[in-house]
Amino acid sequence: MSAKEDNEGKSSFHHTDLYGSIPPTCLPIVYHPGYNITFMGLEKLHPFDSGKWGKVIRFLKEEQFITDENIVEAREASEEDLLVVHTKRYLCSLKWSFVVATITEIPLLVILPNCLVQQKVLRPLRTQTGGTIMAGKLAVERGWAINIGGGFHHCSGDKGGGFCAYADITLAIKFLFERVEGISRATIIDLDAHQGNGHERDFLGDTRVFIMDMYNHNIYPGDEYAKRAIKRKVELDWGTEDSEYLQKVELHSEGALNEVRPDIIVYNAGTDILDGDPLGGLSISPQGIVKRDEIVFRAAKQRGIPILMVTSGGYQKKTARIIADSILNLRQQGLIGAKATEREGLSQLVTHLTQSSGSAGSAHTAV
Repeated sequence: MSAKEDNEGKSSFHHTDLYGSIPPTCLPIVYHPGYNITFMGLEKLHPFDSGKWGKVIRFLKEEQFITDENIVEAREASEEDLLVVHTKRYLCSLKWSFVVATITEIPLLVILPNCLVQQKVLRPLRTQTGGTIMAGKLAVERGWAINIGGGFHHCSGDKGGGFCAYADITLAIKFLFERVEGISRATIIDLDAHQGNGHERDFLGDTRVFIMDMYNHNIYPGDEYAKRAIKRKVELDWGTEDSEYLQKVELHSEGALNEVRPDIIVYNAGTDILDGDPLGGLSISPQGIVKRDEIVFRAAKQRGIPILMVTSGGYQKKTARIIADSILNLRQQGLIGAKATEREGLSQLVTHLTQSSGSAGSAHTAV
């Protein structure tokens, strides 16, 4: 499908600040201090740690993996960027504080003027959304990329929920399909504890996108309609532990990538699978989360497929440390880092695009 066809007949793309060139000295790790939500303590009314992203960065700096100079600063997604996926009606609905209060599950937002809600709550989420879109392009260019935020997998083009106001995963994939030559198939590996019903609703019937979703089937959202979009569904029970979990991660991530070879992997790496998480209901250890991420990145690397990771859910204060430890382990394993980027960047892209151009066909156009 051509970019023109996929953009509903528009003759040209809108201008975006999200696809600018990034200095080669920067690691493909995307972050902005504006990711973090802090306003009069209201963020404490939701179990989500809305400052975890800054903590991850602090831990990575302490380990001397990153500096302010060698990571990529995220930019806020504009309204035109968001309209690539979202309806105008949905974006207009976010101008009502009670709508945002419902989506974020923070009831007291209802009493705040929407200008404050936009600035203190939605702008951070738009900046994280911009970060995911930027990281998608970086992943293709460098072989891997990590947005320290993002992963709003409950939001679709016309509906938000579960603390997810913008459909960053869908947006990142749509931007790649429309703007990057040779990217016509994507696989989403969603390993957050919750079903990723947002991107599932967005890509229902779109054969270009293969979705693997592994989640606790007893918890929110239980979206049966969205489940029809899942090509590889792995439903977990309460209290699933490391051994069973990691065996299933390896079996099904390998199986998904063997079934359909994508041009990009979007990996939703939620840490709400951690034992004791108040919303996830699973019993995975910190070491299990680190190993899980390694399994997914290794599967991508072995096949030479670019991978974009977003951090998604995680409702305990210690998840920031675990995310940082996982990223550091990926570096130690040679799966990310400056050397991995040099080794697998442009040469991998040339090889990968050559393979993709030879295998793309009518089976991979949207229905």
